[in-house]
Amino acid sequence: MRQEKSRHENLANETTVENFLLMGLIQNPRLQTVLFFIFLLFYIATLFGNLLIMMTVNADSSLQSPMYFLLSNLSFIDLCYPSITTPKMLVDLISRNKSISFSGCISQIFFFHHFACAEIFLLTVMAFDRYIAICNPLRYTVIMSRFVCNLLVLACWVGGAVHSSVQTYLVMALPFCGPNEVDHFFCDLLPLLSLACSDSYITGLLIVSNSGLIALVCFLLLLVSYTSILLTVRKCSAEGKQKALSTCAAHFTVVTIFFGPSIFIYSRPSTTLPMDKIISVFYAVIAPMLNPLIYTLRNAEVKTAMKKLRIEPCGTPDVKATEFDLEV
Repeated sequence: MRQEKSRHENLANETTVENFLLMGLIQNPRLQTVLFFIFLLFYIATLFGNLLIMMTVNADSSLQSPMYFLLSNLSFIDLCYPSITTPKMLVDLISRNKSISFSGCISQIFFFHHFACAEIFLLTVMAFDRYIAICNPLRYTVIMSRFVCNLLVLACWVGGAVHSSVQTYLVMALPFCGPNEVDHFFCDLLPLLSLACSDSYITGLLIVSNSGLIALVCFLLLLVSYTSILLTVRKCSAEGKQKALSTCAAHFTVVTIFFGPSIFIYSRPSTTLPMDKIISVFYAVIAPMLNPLIYTLRNAEVKTAMKKLRIEPCGTPDVKATEFDLEV
């Protein structure tokens, strides 16, 4: 026991790195300036779009069904997790000092994976909600009650916190004694593993099995739910079939943009590829911006509620749920 304790103390003493240097997406100064304005517009659009959805859902009494309650929570997450990485990335694009403290790097890892994992679980819950609404509409209001919805959302947040805590602990247990250049535009798990002063192969397997398994299992569950929905709508009328297909198309677009890059990066052995940084942009920057557009452009109810939001004062919404709400 004393030898084990001494070994851990020695490893702790080796952790001499006080800050990391983020290498960013590219090294060309001119392109960095161009990317700064592009990503700044993306970030502003992300904030505006998701805030608008949250305000609309909370203010309009006709949008108090479980589907829109979950959509409002998705918008909140899409506000949070880009805000963990994008502001720092924007500063680094126009600044010579691209350093981040060790504690700041660890915090970025924890909160980014917390919100990202919570979104994975929430997208799975949203697919379950659509499955019940389309495949079992008569029991929809019973199964997807407000209590159940709150419980499912809470489970998403708790699951994200547990996942992120495990990932962060695995990284913090490694010694970092140099070098300190992170080949990424934010602190992420796999780029950080390559900087550890000890063998990180087992840790990498644990991280990949944790992140990759969660993303892959949830994605397979989503595919099963969408397949069941498509098999069910074959018996519906032409109008019902069109609405159901519209719902599935919007959800599956979001799922593909978010899950595809995540599975590609976190479901393979702990190696990094040059394209990883570009692919990470899709789920870290682009997906949170596109979600409000995907969920509202084809949704007449949300667009109508947004118009009313501009001309009517916000009252206290009456809580109600629809049995067979197919429009997204």
